[in-house]
Amino acid sequence: MQGNPNRDESDTVEVINPTGRGAALILCEHASNHIPARYDGLGLKEGDRQSHAAWDPGARAVALALSRALDAPMIASKVSRLVYDCNRPPEAPSAMPERSEYIEVPGNRDLSETARAERVRAVYAPFCDAVSTLIAARKAENLGTHLITIHSFTPLYYGQPRDCEIGILHDSDNRLADAILDEAHRLPDRVIRRNDPYGPEDGVTHSLKLHGIAHGLPNVMIEVRNDLLVGAEAQAAMTDELLMLLHPAMAKLDQTSPGGTHA
Repeated sequence: MQGNPNRDESDTVEVINPTGRGAALILCEHASNHIPARYDGLGLKEGDRQSHAAWDPGARAVALALSRALDAPMIASKVSRLVYDCNRPPEAPSAMPERSEYIEVPGNRDLSETARAERVRAVYAPFCDAVSTLIAARKAENLGTHLITIHSFTPLYYGQPRDCEIGILHDSDNRLADAILDEAHRLPDRVIRRNDPYGPEDGVTHSLKLHGIAHGLPNVMIEVRNDLLVGAEAQAAMTDELLMLLHPAMAKLDQTSPGGTHA
């Protein structure tokens, strides 16, 4: 790779700080609202392309800041989740949704198997390959790894307000989520909840299962309400708050896990 040795990029996935030796691996599946030209904008209105339906506003900035603070590798999708949602398996209808809340996605309507397979090859497979490569490299170096995926969510969903501010999500492996929730007292003014505003029943834990549970890695999905991530100052403040939870949670888990947090 030429250029910055701390950054590796393809058309659809970016890998930042791949040689980071901190105890975390950061994923950001919904980091971008970019729609490659070959998909003709998916037939979306410009406002819809900028909306939360197309990406998780503020999530990439927080993920990047956490990567720096934790000396953690970070992997992010560079393509809108409306093209392909890297937190969904290929067989899931929501991997290439025809509708997101009130927004219709004409370019995803009646996709052929060939068209679906092309998006899997172009977007999903490179993301998964990048994650698998990093996990294998870290295991080879005997580096303990906590898998952390960073997302944001809209304050209103189908017109209903959400009072949750930080969601700590998990599937069958709740080790890291429990350790984080045990530290929630450090942020007494925040509304922090388990598996809210989504949970496993909503199909949102694919990355946790595929990249975390399957490799025996402690894992968690962190959802932040996106009105708390408007602008660089708010993003930096939220990063600091999340670090107040993550630092002691990961340290506690490392102390109680024989042999560290690698499989």
